[in-house]
Amino acid sequence: MGVCMDRRDFLKTATVAATGTVTSANAQSAQSSVAARRPESPNMIYRELGRTGERVSAIGMGGYHIGKQQDPDESIRLLRSAIDRGITFMDNCWDYNGGISEVRMGQALRDGYRQKVFLMTKIDGRDKNTAARQIEQSLGRLQTDVIDLLQFHEVIRLDDPDVIFAPGGAIEAVREAKQVGKIRYIGFTGHKDPAVHLRMFETADKHSFHFDAVQMPINVMDAHFRSFLNGVAPVAQQHGTAILAMKTFGDPYILQSNTVTPLEALHFGLNSPASVVITGIDSPAILEQTFQAVQSFKPMDREQVATILAKTKEAAMTGRFELFKTSSHYDGTIKNPSWLGYSNG
Repeated sequence: MGVCMDRRDFLKTATVAATGTVTSANAQSAQSSVAARRPESPNMIYRELGRTGERVSAIGMGGYHIGKQQDPDESIRLLRSAIDRGITFMDNCWDYNGGISEVRMGQALRDGYRQKVFLMTKIDGRDKNTAARQIEQSLGRLQTDVIDLLQFHEVIRLDDPDVIFAPGGAIEAVREAKQVGKIRYIGFTGHKDPAVHLRMFETADKHSFHFDAVQMPINVMDAHFRSFLNGVAPVAQQHGTAILAMKTFGDPYILQSNTVTPLEALHFGLNSPASVVITGIDSPAILEQTFQAVQSFKPMDREQVATILAKTKEAAMTGRFELFKTSSHYDGTIKNPSWLGYSNG
């Protein structure tokens, strides 16, 4: 694979133009195109979210790790500390830790914290009824009237786009939820193969549908094996779709390769065309590490990017440190096909 573009190269070629949460569902629908204003900290980087007009923190608080603490109060304290320090993008999913991640985030967002963040969650349902049910469950757990960004989770099968956009598919429930103000923006995620992401864009185009955001693996090894950054990010840019980066550390196999440091891995993600780097933060120490990466980040040129990629090339070529691409270890909907709403997974 060739060397991936750095962030500035993407921004030079992009054609993206930047285009309040309220309590009434009808008002939310009417205001869905109006970007909310949130507090910002001088210790955090903020970026435009595609063409939504939203400004969000360049670091996103990974929702899965928020459900892992033994004491729920610890999760709440960690979330509020992150928000107080300037992280405004919240990541979550209907299936994370059996719903515990959404419940704890909902508890943390009480007492005015909901108004300080851009809230994203994901659903697994592929048919209309299942998707609608999961949306309602997520709203309840998160204790909110509106989800800022709802994403189709684990788009990892080549036929997922066809099922989602089929008559009676999940897209119908999501569109209806947006029309009544329960969600503001729509995206999709996946970690398996760039070809599936590209099919999702192609299928959406055939249905004249625009995705506001797309989540994908972007890390120091991706460029060498089934690269989302090289293969999907340019297409997202062409569509004006915000890029959300994940799998920065390979959870945590990339770090175990001993090719890069945590700060180098985070710097690489921040240097990409991603609006947000979503990363797992499960302790105050990891939160501090994340802010160290933000505060020490300086845009890298192509030569600096190439130097990092050269360090990871040999280890990355077979994908053995990106298990989300090469195994079913991270495929929750493969192991639990009932989450999709049908039994053939």
